[in-house]
Amino acid sequence: MAKLSCRDYGFECDFVADDEDIQILLTKFAKHTLEEHGIEYTKEILMQFIMRQKNPWIESNSFP
Repeated sequence: MAKLSCRDYGFECDFVADDEDIQILLTKFAKHTLEEHGIEYTKEILMQFIMRQKNPWIESNSFP
Protein backbone atom coordinates (compact mmCIF):
# COMPACT_ATOMS: atom_id res chain seq x y z
CA MET A 1 0.00 0.00 0.00
CA ALA A 2 1.32 3.43 -0.92
CA LYS A 3 0.68 6.57 1.10
CA LEU A 4 1.17 10.31 0.86
CA SER A 5 1.43 12.43 3.99
CA CYS A 6 1.20 16.22 4.14
CA ARG A 7 3.98 16.33 6.73
CA ASP A 8 6.34 14.57 4.30
CA TYR A 9 5.93 17.52 1.93
CA GLY A 10 6.38 20.38 4.39
CA PHE A 11 2.83 21.00 5.57
CA GLU A 12 1.96 21.30 9.26
CA CYS A 13 -0.98 18.99 8.70
CA ASP A 14 -1.73 15.46 9.87
CA PHE A 15 -3.55 14.37 6.69
CA VAL A 16 -2.41 11.03 5.27
CA ALA A 17 -3.85 9.44 2.14
CA ASP A 18 -3.31 5.72 1.72
CA ASP A 19 -5.00 3.19 -0.49
CA GLU A 20 -4.37 -0.03 -2.37
CA ASP A 21 -5.53 1.71 -5.56
CA ILE A 22 -2.96 4.29 -6.67
CA GLN A 23 -5.52 6.33 -8.61
CA ILE A 24 -7.77 6.66 -5.57
CA LEU A 25 -4.76 7.63 -3.44
CA LEU A 26 -3.76 10.33 -5.93
CA THR A 27 -7.30 11.68 -6.08
CA LYS A 28 -7.63 11.84 -2.28
CA PHE A 29 -4.32 13.65 -1.80
CA ALA A 30 -4.86 16.06 -4.71
CA LYS A 31 -8.34 16.96 -3.44
CA HIS A 32 -7.04 17.55 0.09
CA THR A 33 -4.07 19.70 -0.95
CA LEU A 34 -6.24 21.83 -3.20
CA GLU A 35 -9.06 22.32 -0.69
CA GLU A 36 -6.96 22.69 2.48
CA HIS A 37 -3.68 24.15 1.26
CA GLY A 38 -4.64 25.86 -2.00
CA ILE A 39 -2.07 23.89 -3.98
CA GLU A 40 -3.08 21.99 -7.09
CA TYR A 41 -0.86 18.99 -7.82
CA THR A 42 -1.30 17.04 -11.04
CA LYS A 43 -1.52 13.27 -10.86
CA GLU A 44 1.80 13.14 -12.69
CA ILE A 45 3.51 15.16 -9.97
CA LEU A 46 1.94 13.04 -7.25
CA MET A 47 3.17 9.90 -9.04
CA GLN A 48 6.67 11.38 -8.88
CA PHE A 49 6.23 11.79 -5.12
CA ILE A 50 5.27 8.13 -4.80
CA MET A 51 8.04 6.91 -7.09
CA ARG A 52 10.64 8.76 -4.99
CA GLN A 53 9.51 7.01 -1.82
CA LYS A 54 11.54 4.03 -0.67
CA ASN A 55 9.89 0.92 -2.17
CA PRO A 56 6.28 2.17 -2.08
CA TRP A 57 4.81 -0.97 -3.67
CA ILE A 58 6.62 -3.62 -1.65
CA GLU A 59 3.66 -4.28 0.68
CA SER A 60 1.02 -4.58 -2.02
CA ASN A 61 3.09 -6.04 -4.87
CA SER A 62 1.16 -3.85 -7.29
CA PHE A 63 2.42 -1.36 -9.80
CA PRO A 64 0.52 1.48 -11.42
